[in-house]
Amino acid sequence: MRHLSSCSCDRRDFLRSSVAGSLLMPGILQQLLAEDAKGSSDPLAPKEPHFAAKAKRVIFLFMTGGVSHVDTFDPKPRLSADVGKEVKLDHPEIKDRPGYERIFLKRPQWEFHKHGECGTEVSTLFPHVARHVDEIALIRSMHTDHSNHYNATLGMHTGSFNFARPSMGAWVSYGLGTENRNLPSFVVIAPAQTYAGTQVYASDFLPGAHQGTLVMPGSEPVANIKPRVAMSLQERELAALAEMNQRHRQSRMADPHLTARIRTFETAFGMQMAVPDVFDLNKESDATLALYGLERGSAKGFAWQCLAARRLIEQGVRFVELVDTGSSNNWDSHGDMMDHARLAKNVDQPIAGLLTDLRSRGLLDDTLVVWATEFGRTPFNNSADAKGREHHNWAFSTWMAGAGVKPGIVYGQTDEYGMRPAENPVHVNDFHATILHLMGLNHEKLTYRHSGRDYRLTDVAGKVVSDILV
Repeated sequence: MRHLSSCSCDRRDFLRSSVAGSLLMPGILQQLLAEDAKGSSDPLAPKEPHFAAKAKRVIFLFMTGGVSHVDTFDPKPRLSADVGKEVKLDHPEIKDRPGYERIFLKRPQWEFHKHGECGTEVSTLFPHVARHVDEIALIRSMHTDHSNHYNATLGMHTGSFNFARPSMGAWVSYGLGTENRNLPSFVVIAPAQTYAGTQVYASDFLPGAHQGTLVMPGSEPVANIKPRVAMSLQERELAALAEMNQRHRQSRMADPHLTARIRTFETAFGMQMAVPDVFDLNKESDATLALYGLERGSAKGFAWQCLAARRLIEQGVRFVELVDTGSSNNWDSHGDMMDHARLAKNVDQPIAGLLTDLRSRGLLDDTLVVWATEFGRTPFNNSADAKGREHHNWAFSTWMAGAGVKPGIVYGQTDEYGMRPAENPVHVNDFHATILHLMGLNHEKLTYRHSGRDYRLTDVAGKVVSDILV
């Protein structure tokens, strides 16, 4: 069951308050109340999905830098057996890359073991997540269109690999709105910007209200959230501003950007009360903090991000993305694959704790948890004893868990070395189509008219991966 904010100072309550009634002209007040009831003046008003949804909200876990599939979720015994073997790949990305005149197979550096009743194999890098394989649909046949971090990250978030487009969270917000008007519909928690920067949570040509709000772990997760004047004064200021905004809007043609801008001021007003409460993790029990591996009083690390995500979705936030950039760098392990050990340790227990916590609270039944990275890493290098691995967009692994997802399955497979999908390939467009489907949204119908054409998250491609759905 979703627990919405108990704060009474949302738009509707404010408009009905004596402050608004005394400061707004009666005609304007009645019009705003009528618009509010219909949701016509609010781009974030809750909307009905295209069909009955399995998931009501998404927590998107993004491991930036490129996680090695052959060292984590895609076991390749033949790769270990044939280590050092020279392979010939007739592909421009290999032939034209300096230093890759000859390439050799490189063995996985961690062992794989079967887990759960389903027997899914996971490497020793993720011992905590491995205990949840009976809840996970693991996709081993992902592939993407670009091997550069910027382009692949852009593609994973927007469906476009070369041009700025609205992010997935913005599309979900646009399609469904929010159920708590004192919090953004789309929140991104990240200690630092990832590749593609703000574009990973931008709304681009969608109304600005759907852009993700950046939260940075620390003592002040959202900057400038503490009010500098008394709440009563802010209420009077907002009432006067509402009157001026309404006059301004009535004198112009319908402008979604203006409506979004007005809505932003109202959201900011509500956030002053909602945000400090939702990010006060000291309200959690010692047992809950231990579940995530979070020390009381700490406001850093992926554990803080995961617990904050649970609290946000409890308060009605529609889409929460957690970006892991590592403690000092990210998963881009060119120089030494042993970096993966430190990075995995940082996220393994918090992710497992999140899944356990959601399940115990009954939230996993209607929350979709998605784990992804922008691409994998090469099963080869220019020498068999190279310490690192390079970018590999031909094949990698992702997984989903929760609402509407078949638990304990593996979908797709790569060839014997993990080079390319050998069965049931899943493109990023398919991945997005499936996530939208679970949210009750038809990816072909969720469109926005811009510059003379209808745009969508999946552009002109994408198909729902129905075999991983309940």
